[in-house]
Amino acid sequence: MDFAARITTRPVPTDPVRGAHARAAVALSDPALAALIEGAAGASPYLAGLIGAEAEWLPGAIARDPAPEALVAAETGAMGDLSATDLGPALRRAKGRVALYAALADLGGVWDLDAVTLALTTLADRATDLALRAHVADELRRGKMPAPRLGANPDAGGIFALAMGKMGARELNYSSDIDLIIMYDDAAYAPEDQHEIRASLIRATRKAAATLSELTAHGYVFRTDLRLRPDASVTPVCISASAALAYYEAEGRSWERAAYIKARPCAGDLAAGASFLEALRPFVWRRHLDFATVEDTHDMRRRIRDHKGLHGDIRAPGHNMKLGRGGIREIEFFAQTRQLIAGGRDPDLRSPRTVDALAALAAKGWIPDEVAAELAAHYAEHRRIEHRIQMVNDAQTHTLPATPGAMVNVVNLDGADDVGAWSRRLEVRLARVEDLTGDFFAPDAAGEDRPELTPEQEALVESWQSYPALRSPRAQQLFSRIEPRILNALFRAADAADALGRFDRFLRGLPAGVQLFSMFESNPSLIDLVGDICATSPALAGYLARHPEVLDAVLAGSFFAPWPGDQGLREALSELLDQTLAAPQGGYERALDAARRWAHEWQFRIGVHHLRGLIEAEEAGQHYADVADAAVAALAPVVAAEFARRHGPPPGAGAVVLGMGSLGARQLNASSDLDLIVIYDPLGAETSEGPKPLATRSYYARLTQALLTALSAPTATGRLFEVDMRLRPSGRQGPVATSIESFRAYQMDEAWTWEHLALTRARVVGVIPGADAGAGGPLAARLEALRVEVLETRGSDPRVVPDLADMRRRIFAAKAPDGRWEAKVGRGRLQDLELLAQSLALRTGSPARGATAQLRAGQRAGLVSPAEARELTDARRFLWRLQCSGRLLTDGPLDMDHLGRGGQDFLLRETGADTLDALSARLEATVEAAGAIIDAATAEPAPAD
Repeated sequence: MDFAARITTRPVPTDPVRGAHARAAVALSDPALAALIEGAAGASPYLAGLIGAEAEWLPGAIARDPAPEALVAAETGAMGDLSATDLGPALRRAKGRVALYAALADLGGVWDLDAVTLALTTLADRATDLALRAHVADELRRGKMPAPRLGANPDAGGIFALAMGKMGARELNYSSDIDLIIMYDDAAYAPEDQHEIRASLIRATRKAAATLSELTAHGYVFRTDLRLRPDASVTPVCISASAALAYYEAEGRSWERAAYIKARPCAGDLAAGASFLEALRPFVWRRHLDFATVEDTHDMRRRIRDHKGLHGDIRAPGHNMKLGRGGIREIEFFAQTRQLIAGGRDPDLRSPRTVDALAALAAKGWIPDEVAAELAAHYAEHRRIEHRIQMVNDAQTHTLPATPGAMVNVVNLDGADDVGAWSRRLEVRLARVEDLTGDFFAPDAAGEDRPELTPEQEALVESWQSYPALRSPRAQQLFSRIEPRILNALFRAADAADALGRFDRFLRGLPAGVQLFSMFESNPSLIDLVGDICATSPALAGYLARHPEVLDAVLAGSFFAPWPGDQGLREALSELLDQTLAAPQGGYERALDAARRWAHEWQFRIGVHHLRGLIEAEEAGQHYADVADAAVAALAPVVAAEFARRHGPPPGAGAVVLGMGSLGARQLNASSDLDLIVIYDPLGAETSEGPKPLATRSYYARLTQALLTALSAPTATGRLFEVDMRLRPSGRQGPVATSIESFRAYQMDEAWTWEHLALTRARVVGVIPGADAGAGGPLAARLEALRVEVLETRGSDPRVVPDLADMRRRIFAAKAPDGRWEAKVGRGRLQDLELLAQSLALRTGSPARGATAQLRAGQRAGLVSPAEARELTDARRFLWRLQCSGRLLTDGPLDMDHLGRGGQDFLLRETGADTLDALSARLEATVEAAGAIIDAATAEPAPAD
């Protein structure tokens, strides 16, 4: 059936004269086609202009009746050989033709929504690919592109574009801009060529974006937005894939996870783009429920409404079809939040297309079939109206005109002539969408049966009615509804009486219960939270019993707020310390106590989030490190200021605190201590200047001791951290603070290989400004430059691999794996794997600190194969999950019988195992495979014959 025979609808010409001119300009004898042309031009000045410009081309195109992809191929197929200069006008003509044909097919009902958006997206893909390739080719002709490393064969220089948003989902709207993230495969080039390839591809990206988006006499192709890239305010328009991965691993945010649901490679080196997305998959698709991300989505929705002023009654005139109530974004958020909840475990739920996602969610039982079908139908209607809004004047808008009179063009394009009736139908649909996309999963904790209790347990539960938290009738009523679920959660423990006792101590300490019990009832996950703490983690349960005030954050709603990040934590703690120091009853000791309470609350939050599956082990490790960073960074100047009152300001340029080991790599667990080194620069100063001056060396030694006391001394409020300084030069025999020149000399001339390995993870976590802090440049920057210099200089030492092999033998001889479930110590386990990663960073002179990035550096240098790097990365991730999760449950060796069902279930969930036997088998296989790779990587070459 040809184009004309499939016409089912036609627009109404708002301007009959303009419509008649367009009809006359196009030689079409079929009356249905002629009426379609007349209606489209009569209701849209933009389409009237396109029809006039393409009057000769249009009849032939309609006669060919191409499918969406064939249409784009026909209009762009000969553009591959065009120069960058000629490409721009050619693409603009193709854009006009595709836009015209798609509009007529849309308005006539010849194409459905999928076909229309496919045509627009296919053109965007093709245009992006042509523009990138043309400008990369220019860079190559100008001799600005270095040759790839031996064996690498990057396509288009390794550059690739990720289509995001609606382009990524192949759902571009009629006048959409395109959201792109441009990257390049830096693994395809040698380290010494990285600067040159980066500069060339940045230039190519800028020129390609201009080719697509600049408004010329021929119009534009697509408005192009590159701001979704990592840290867009400070990064260039094209970044390396490894830099992007490092960013997402360390700093990726919830909205970026959601954005990557729709991401796909669309241009350039598609294979490199696919590899990047595969490496990023664990960041986007987490295995467990993530309340923080879901809350982020709801917060974003509220912020959009507040910012755009989209509250109030639903009225069609002036309504934003994308962001307004009951609009397109509501349906997208509805699907995306449920995808983020369940898509980590079920790949079938990861479709980037909204309608497909709704269908998959219904198929898996997350939403009823009828809800999915109805939302899909409303989504198609909303998108159709969105297209008509944009077709009027090719404007990137989603808002209907504010008055009924101004809405005539949109209504006429939609084939209607009664603005009032059309508006009323739309308002009904918008209201229905809002109803369907509200809080769909209304929690209901009622209906559970209580577990069977012993007489002693019944007596204990009865005594709860006399506690302050249950003294009001309302509290008693609320608690009666949630009590069965609490008891069931407690009875998951191996020793239900013990878990019940922990909960009893918690409940007894609550001053009131209505607010907390109300939150429990509305969010049953919080019931399980407290139950799981008592049933699963003795350490967290004990803390909760001693400090029930930590739940203030839960009651205030911030406990499940998005993670504030390192900088946010530093600012918050610094402000708290300043307020405590300035308070009438404050002072130095009270400030230290405030810091301890602050850190304990954040550590408790991390443990709870991890236990409840709100974050995974990787995130937990980073969050623990963020708290430690903030504590050291905020306390160091406070301790220094207190010390300076007696001994004067720190002489010279001051000092920095280096985080080593797991702190340097930003991967701590619940029981980690802090490995620290203090480095100072005296700048020739011999003494301090104060009431009790000290020689410079003594000054910094005693200041370091004061900082250690502030961080590690036990007080009534507990200990902040255990601190280990044995990684300093000469270990226990060396001074607790070292000058930068002594540190340089030691690292260059005396340090052992293990000390150079430790340096690969060193990171400045605290700064103590000196009296002459401005002299010589920032000490932290100089120390980082020295670190890189040492790695680049000492990493080529032929003793590195033999020394590593010897270290492994000594470690294995000194301590065997601590039981069946050991994840850290032993061949092929975390410590062994991370030592290899550190050696790769040392041998390549890489500044990377995290094991994954260090393995990647070794792969780029050819020291490990891609397959080995992947296997070791997967092994490290699995072992870290077991280690981090185990340390949340106990400080000692894992004993599955002692942990009980709750602890076992937590470990199985974290490691993705179905049974303990499966977990044991995977641990054994993982350790053996990793150990074999490390054995081979550290083996000394056989002597020549």
